[in-house]
Amino acid sequence: MKLLAVWVINALSLLLVAYLLPGIKVDSFLSALWIALVLGLVNLLIRPVLLLLTLPVNFLTLGLFTLVINGFCFWLVAEVLKSFAVSSFAMAIVGAVVYSVFCWLATRLFFEKD
Repeated sequence: MKLLAVWVINALSLLLVAYLLPGIKVDSFLSALWIALVLGLVNLLIRPVLLLLTLPVNFLTLGLFTLVINGFCFWLVAEVLKSFAVSSFAMAIVGAVVYSVFCWLATRLFFEKD
């Protein structure tokens, strides 16, 4: 049940990001659910490989290159799904950061640890 709630929270966070940032577009709530699912799968399967491959660069930049990887994953999902559009790679980086913050805040708010 918690997994479904987090999925909906992520979709709502994505809609909020699309509302706040002019370079990001999501067609509907149903699209946001699919986008959140695909984004979760990309973060689960592709992101760890990218982090491992770019470990030296990430080490040299003191971890800041992770922002580029997160933006790439966000942009990749936008390229795959037609109901999700990101205007530029820079907007993908900003969108990924804002999306991560919103998801983290909402999850902390609704699922507070005792």
